[in-house]
Amino acid sequence: MRSIWKGALTFGLVNVPVKLYSATEDHDVSLHQVHEADGGRIRYERRCEVCGKVVKYQDIDKAYDDGEHTVILTKDDFDALPAERSREIEVVEFVPNDQIDPLMFERSYYLEPDSKSPKAYVLLRRTLESTDRTAIVRFALRQKTRLAALRVRDDVLVLQTLLWADEVREAKFPSIDEEVKISQKELDLSNSLVESFADDFHPENFEDEYQVELRKLIDAKIDQGEAIDTAATFGEREEGEAGGEVIDLMEALRRSVDSARARKSG
Repeated sequence: MRSIWKGALTFGLVNVPVKLYSATEDHDVSLHQVHEADGGRIRYERRCEVCGKVVKYQDIDKAYDDGEHTVILTKDDFDALPAERSREIEVVEFVPNDQIDPLMFERSYYLEPDSKSPKAYVLLRRTLESTDRTAIVRFALRQKTRLAALRVRDDVLVLQTLLWADEVREAKFPSIDEEVKISQKELDLSNSLVESFADDFHPENFEDEYQVELRKLIDAKIDQGEAIDTAATFGEREEGEAGGEVIDLMEALRRSVDSARARKSG
């Protein structure tokens, strides 16, 4: 892995030099667009609408337009912002682990100690573990001020950027009626259904079926050409039962529990 940022994690007067690494990566098959008629690759040009010339990326600035005024912002302008110049990840508070809504999580990064002695890094890691708290931090990355949660995963400090409060939409759905009555039998059957699917979460047991099938399709076209038999490649697919509104909720629950139990016993 290659670090994407270097700076220092600070809490109080304690300074922890760190390197930042992306903790996740995209596993999707890389595709590009082509012309259907002749297979020619589609290219996109950055063309100036004033002079008509194609502009190189390094010659492009950004602008803000409010309808009346246009302000041009250069790379030097962005670099001059105080927040952008800061190389600190500042701890602003320590909160109970369960107070952070997972809906706010955005991207994840690993932090590696960037000094000869990792003592301060290990001290912070153990402190988070012993107190069952998450550090809320503030820092600047890629021309944005970020709020993030700092926690421990497998002895490594993990930084997870958070959405700002005004970026999370409020859920208001009039169709959800608080006066809906749920019988005890319905709740018991629903609980039984949950129990029939109960297990420990092992992410390695799951795979992206769409990407697997896409890779299989690409390999088949490489071997057999364009006129491939998709039925032979993927097998015949059975038509699923038509979905629709559940009329008899109790019957649907009973059948679901029976099906799940049969699958487990089989």
